[in-house]
Amino acid sequence: MKYNTIGKSGLITSNLTLGTMIFGENSERGTPKSEAIRLIDQFLDSGGNHIDTADVYANGESEMIVGEALRNKRPDVIISTKIRFRTSSNPNAEGLSRWNIVQGVEKSLKRLETDYIDILYLHCFDPVTPLEETIGTLINLIESGKVRYIGISNFKAWQLMKSQGMLNQLSGFRFIAAQFQYSLVKRDLEYEFFDLFADQCIGLLPWGPLGGGFLSGKYTKQGPIEGRIATTSPQTEESWERRNKKKNWLIMDQISSLAGSYGSTSSQVAIAWILSKSVVDSTIIGIRTSEQLSNNLGANDIRLSIEDISKLDQLSEPEELYPYRMIADYGNRTF
Repeated sequence: MKYNTIGKSGLITSNLTLGTMIFGENSERGTPKSEAIRLIDQFLDSGGNHIDTADVYANGESEMIVGEALRNKRPDVIISTKIRFRTSSNPNAEGLSRWNIVQGVEKSLKRLETDYIDILYLHCFDPVTPLEETIGTLINLIESGKVRYIGISNFKAWQLMKSQGMLNQLSGFRFIAAQFQYSLVKRDLEYEFFDLFADQCIGLLPWGPLGGGFLSGKYTKQGPIEGRIATTSPQTEESWERRNKKKNWLIMDQISSLAGSYGSTSSQVAIAWILSKSVVDSTIIGIRTSEQLSNNLGANDIRLSIEDISKLDQLSEPEELYPYRMIADYGNRTF
């Protein structure tokens, strides 16, 4: 395992973070509690020190599993969780209001069996609650010791920047981490966010590094018969309808070729490509089985050459959009 500091902070994370979204989920793709605890132990034994969850994952069951698994290991592990989405029928049990954040953090602390959260993420922007209320609540939680660092997820760039500016101006604190979808088949972040992350010293912790499993190499052009993509609604980002495109298959062909060259798997190549990006401090791996975890951990055993990274960059390059191309062509100044 390799380690990095997160953003402009002294918090050190393993460069792979264990995602627990399906831990305890009551579905075919869910990981039962006993197996989930074994996976957490396996991850920690490999040198991993960062586990990510959220209050809405498996209706809180994911946090409970993490809490139980870390009863005697809490000081050695970074726990990150999130708040924003609806957790009950109570009209206040949603959003980023003071009421919901305080209530949600208290419940998360109880489920996680801890008295502090290492990183609390805002799971998505709330257009209803005044931003001042949200930021003020975060400041109170940090000063109380219940939250040590804060992160942001699924915000637009202007929303993130406004939040960062207000937080820093009112307290001197800063968001240190950001969770967004990023992979070889989803590079939209590069239009706006990469510059923002670099400028604001925010560490990116991508989720969905395998594009919902598409980049694992287990699918063919004939269509999925199992796995997440096979059961995902066509309207969702990780559906087969969105992944089954000529460009994505060209990317997959190159990944498969590189996997052969490096004696690795497709998943390892796809994750290694993400880890090569300077704004990425850790990549969240969402796994269901011990075999998948071992496979993903193997991404640290390969180091893609500059030439091979460039090949993947070129094949997966995002569509040209205005004004980004104009800025790239004419935005520099010379003296």
